[in-house]
Amino acid sequence: MDWEVWQKKLGFIRERKVSYLAFKRIAGVPFLKDMAIFCRANETCVVKDENGKIDTDRTLILEGRREVWLRIQNHFNLTPEQLLAIYDGRSFTPKEEENG
Repeated sequence: MDWEVWQKKLGFIRERKVSYLAFKRIAGVPFLKDMAIFCRANETCVVKDENGKIDTDRTLILEGRREVWLRIQNHFNLTPEQLLAIYDGRSFTPKEEENG
């Protein structure tokens, strides 16, 4: 990827991360606890119907909620370089972790 494009993307990710962190400060812990429950942050999204078979529609809805939680947590906990690597379809390296 060309350096100028990478820098532009990284700048965008940095600004977005700042916005997420500002939201975290404003929303506070009670909100995040509620979101963790709603988004199934710490439990499976797989739901079975009354016959014991996986309810695919409900499971996919809950997985969508969990995806939102994971995105929020990524912005709280990863560096802009790590976020950019993920959004570009790469995995980040330990070197990116150290330099972040």
